[in-house]
Order: sequence, then structure tokens, then C-alpha cells
Amino acid sequence: MMRESDFVATAPAGIEPLLMAELAEWGATDLKPVRSGIRFRGSLEIAYRACLWSRTASRVLLVLTELPVANAEALYASIHALPWEDHLQPQGTLSVAFTGACPGISHSHYGAQRVKDAVVDRFRERCGQRPSVDRRQPDLSIHVQLRNGQAMISLDLSGDSLHRRGYREATVIAPLKETLAAALLLKAGWPSIAAAGGSLLDPLCGSGTLAIEAAWIAGDRAPGLLREHWGFSGWLGHIPALWNRLLAEAWERSAAGQSRIPLILASDHDPKAIRATLVNASRAGIAEHLRVERRELMDIEPPLGSPGLLIANAPYGERLGEQGELAALYAQLGDRLKTRFTGWQAAVLTGNPELGKRMGLRAEKVHTFHNGPLECQLLRFQVEAKYFVNREAADQRTRTRVLQQALDSSAQDFINRLRKNLRHLRRWATREGVSCYRLYDADLPEYAVAIDRYEQWLHVQEYAPPASIDPARAQERLEQIMVALPAVLELPPEQVFLKVRQRQRGASQYQKQGEQGRFYPVHEGPAQFLVNFTDYLDTGLFLDHRITRRRIGERANGRRFLNLFGYTGTATIYAALGGALRTTTVDLSATYLDWARQNLDLNGIRGPRHELIQADCREWLAHARERYGLIFLDPPTFSNSKRMEDSFEVQRDHVALLRQALKLLAPDGLLIFSTNHRRFRLERDALTGWQIEDWSRQTLPPDFARNPRIHHCYVFKAEG
Repeated sequence: MMRESDFVATAPAGIEPLLMAELAEWGATDLKPVRSGIRFRGSLEIAYRACLWSRTASRVLLVLTELPVANAEALYASIHALPWEDHLQPQGTLSVAFTGACPGISHSHYGAQRVKDAVVDRFRERCGQRPSVDRRQPDLSIHVQLRNGQAMISLDLSGDSLHRRGYREATVIAPLKETLAAALLLKAGWPSIAAAGGSLLDPLCGSGTLAIEAAWIAGDRAPGLLREHWGFSGWLGHIPALWNRLLAEAWERSAAGQSRIPLILASDHDPKAIRATLVNASRAGIAEHLRVERRELMDIEPPLGSPGLLIANAPYGERLGEQGELAALYAQLGDRLKTRFTGWQAAVLTGNPELGKRMGLRAEKVHTFHNGPLECQLLRFQVEAKYFVNREAADQRTRTRVLQQALDSSAQDFINRLRKNLRHLRRWATREGVSCYRLYDADLPEYAVAIDRYEQWLHVQEYAPPASIDPARAQERLEQIMVALPAVLELPPEQVFLKVRQRQRGASQYQKQGEQGRFYPVHEGPAQFLVNFTDYLDTGLFLDHRITRRRIGERANGRRFLNLFGYTGTATIYAALGGALRTTTVDLSATYLDWARQNLDLNGIRGPRHELIQADCREWLAHARERYGLIFLDPPTFSNSKRMEDSFEVQRDHVALLRQALKLLAPDGLLIFSTNHRRFRLERDALTGWQIEDWSRQTLPPDFARNPRIHHCYVFKAEG
């Protein structure tokens, strides 16, 4: 393995140029960007260095081969033909990661199963015994990527994701990944600032990730030194002597670099964040180089000495309240920079660039990264007077101009109704702690839109006008709405999203409407959800189900929970946060299950107790045997997905579906059935043997009171 081989180092979008620079420094050649990473050639030593030293890579893959694959049988045959006995002992362990699809393989779990079968069958035929599966710390991690009929088969040399450095023992909500934190520091110029003796301050430190990564960069500490297991540890191609030499070199460099770590300050207003930072800094071996203190943002001060770098992962999804509070925090940070940190450099990561404008500083440079599914921007500032902006005057001029445009456009009736709704609903929302609600729903027939507020964003859906309405007049009114909305609600126009909503039939109701791929975090009760305003007909969060979700959370404690037609998993989040013993979420769409997985991660809900299953719910119910204490059944009104054997209509098929689901209900359990079919009629006579309670009115939120047929909701429990 000292000969050169092909490798792929993976990384999130935006980090690839930094990763390419790292690999070039170690002598990698033929560097080229590929989807989600960098492909390169080099020796095993270069790959080892990437595992040990890369601050930005997620994984390092050794490419074994690439070959065409037409279907599931061809994939099996190709995998079976490879000499796996050269890489793994027959009594060893393996795991398989699979992405992609081909005829006969529609989801990753089945693809991984076929790859595993091919490998173990070869061992059984050639060696008389077979390796076993170990998903936690296997001797060999196989990675198969299938795209456009071509399969790339690799070994994952890193094992666990490289962002897991080994020092994070304590955490806070939505922590920053270590690889992203390092990328932000590199892009902000921290290595040169540290070399010149400049300090670093993170005034919103959370669990201390930025501060710890800054200390490791300045101190020449390899980010992989605390890791105890690697993907190559049990691989037959592993060269321990080479690896041990690189480890010894890394420890020597770390010891020599301790004296080069400048002053690093980390502060936060939250005592939990301070405790988490102290714990993690101690584990990372740099506690003596960090000054950690509880401090309000308005009280931060630069240390004595040369100007340095202020860097922060500013809140754009954490629970800090409504738009006004978030805007005030950014303004506060900007004011403190301008009054106390002149001469410093600053870098602020935000998922909401409009909030960044509240700082009153013109960004010198802007870089795009992805924090999980969220597209974010790193705003870089030179804190000098020539970059200062009179924020208040600029905001007032914009609001005055836009509102006058709205009034001049004959939209007065719409503006009056909007203001009336806003006064009424804002009081209710503040009292109930609701930050996402329906603000307007075609209250005036000539302004036929639905307007939903999602914290600092507005989602506008235009109902397609009937044929009797002049299209030019309808377009004119829509333009009036889009001009008036940001002015009346004092929001930037960029935070108002428009979508034309037409009657959907069949698969079109689930197809993408766009390809922007941007997700925004919003809050509801104890939960956080990712919503998408552009790519799908719906946002990923049904606001009319708000009370239903809350009731699920109240009844989930100590129960097994089943979410059928689980969509983006919002009901599952409530059940898990409410104390469910286990949760199972079933949906046919891989896209929505991935969305649900991201929602689970956003709420800190992880582990095997929370299962996501891609399947047709009716087929899955036919074979399921486990009993559940709480079931949520929320089928679509109509579906004829190509992956289903036949179509589904909730009015026609609800009795059969309910009978299937009720077979899985524990004796003392509850099944909550919901549908948004506005003319739905529950066939009670065909569902004898169950107590049925109508929750439709009880679960209708005040913001949907104008349309009591928005949904129907029923609760089933055993009689007696």
C-alpha cells in the first residue's frame, strides 16, 4: 500500500477549497472537487495524515474500484468478485454504508444488505466461514456510492466521522460541528492572527468548540490525537509502524506548540454553556490556555495587547424569541464591536444574513457554508470607522419608502385587514408562546392568499384564481400584497416567500416545486423544526396540527409511539420529547424521512430507540406485529405514488387502513387519526368495537378558526 492509490476526502459544501489546500500541503496530487468532497491520489501515508491532521474533512475513503452497475444483481456480482479476503480476516467484522439507487434497489438499507450478502457469501465460499456485522467499531468499513449507473466501492479509513475529535463530553443545543468550526477559523485568518500574537474572543461560546479548535490550530495540535479507533484499525492493509511514526510526530509537534497558543477568551450569558466549555476544554488538554467566564454580550471587552479576532456562531435558530429580540442581539453585537473593538477583525456565522445587516457594519467578505442542512454565511469584518453604517436611518428610510408604495397601489383594504389580524393574533401568540401561525387566509376574496408567519419569515400561498377573474387583475393584486407585507410587518422583502397553490392530484402534491434546498429552524412549544419555503408545496410543518402535536406529547410518556405517514417527523419529535419509550416513524418518501432525521438531530433526539422506516405504510402494517401505546395516523387525502401498488383515497380507504393500524394498538392505547380532507366523513358503523371521540373542534387553533373544516381528528381506544 505504499504505492499511490485513489482517495476521496469528504466535506460539507463550502469547505472543499480549505480541504483541497490541506491535502495539497501533504503532497496529494490529481486533486479535483467531486460531490461532497475532494478526490486525490497519494500514498497511504498521505491518507493517514489526512485522517490524523485534517481539520475540515469528514471522512477519508480509499477507492478500491469503480464499475458500471445496471441493477441489484449486477451490484451483487461485482461486489462478490472483489478480493475481500485481502482486506479482512474471515473471523473479522464489517459494516456497510450505501448511498444511491438502481433497478431493484430503491433505498439504502436494502442496498447495504445486498453488498453485505455479496461479501459474506464470498468469504463463506472461499474460507469456509464468514465475518459478522458490527456497526459500531468494525474491522472493515465498506462504503458504496451508486450514481448514474456507476458504483464507487471504497474503504472508509476514518471510521467514525472526523468531526468527532474526542473532546466533546458536554454539549448545548445545536452545537457547531468541530470541522465547521475549524473551517470558519481558517477562513477568518486565525492562523496568521495567532502567529502574530493576536488574541481570540468568542462571546457566544456555547460548548466551546470555536475556542478549542482555535487553541488546537495555534498550538499545532493534530485533531485526531484523542481518537482511539480508526476505520483502518482492523484492515489487513494497515501498516502499524507507519501510523505509529505519524502519531509520535504529531505528539512532538503538539508539545512544542503549547507555548505558541495566545490568549483565548470564551464567554456566554448561559451558565450551562460555561460549564460545558470548561469540561470540553479540560478534555481537549487546553484548559490552561482558555479564559472562560459568564458575561453578557453587552459587557464583552477586548483583552490588553495586540488586536485579534472576535468570532461567533450568532443565533439564528436557538430559542431567543421573536424577530425583534434576534435583531436586537445582532445590533448589540455590532454596537459593542464599533465602540470597544476598533482595529480588530470579526467573523460572524449566521443563517439569516438579513439579521447580519442589523450589526451596522459593512462586511468586507462573505463566505457560504452549510451548518447541517442550513445554508449559512460567514460575515467577515474589519472593525474600522470607514465600514460603520447608520443602521437606524437606513432602516427607517426603507420602511417609509416601501409602505408608501403599498398605499399608492390601492391595497388599503388589504393593509387594514392585515393590521387588524396582526393586532389580534399577536396578543394571542405572545400569550400562548406561539411563533408560527396563520396570519391571513383569503379574508378578502379579491386578495386570495394564505399568509403564514414562521417567526421572522412569511410564507405566502396564492390560491389559483377562477377563470372568471382577469389574470392581469389577479397578478396586480398579488404584486400589491407582496409590496405591502414586508412594510406592514417590518420585515425585509427577502424574508417573504411566495408560492402559487393549485389543486393537486396524485403524485404532484409531493413533487418538488423548486430546487433551492434552504431550510430554516423555527420553534413550537418545546420543539424545533426545519421548514422549507420554496421547494415543496408544504413547508414541512402543518400549523393546523399544533394542538394535536401537543396532545401527542402529553400522552406519550412511557409509551411506544408509532407515526404512520410520518412526513417530516414533527409528531415524533413531540412524542420523544414527551417521554416516549420508543418511536417508530414510517413513510414512503426517503426525502421526508431524511428531513425527519434532521429534525430529530435538531432536537437532540438520537439513537436506536427512534427508528425511521422507508415503506408503504399499508404494506408495512400488513407485516407489523409490535404493539404500540400511542399511534398517530395522518394519511394524505390522495396518493398514487409510483412506488405504491395502487392508489390511496382517504375517504374510500380509511376504514381498511384504520383496521390495520388498530391491530397494533396496545389494550390501553390510543390511536389518533387525522385528515385534512375537508369533506371527510368517518364511517363509524364500520368501526365497531372502539370508542371514538371527535377531537376536530378541540384541536382547531384560533388562527384557523375561520375555516373549521381545515382538518378532522378522531381518537380511538378499546371499548370497556
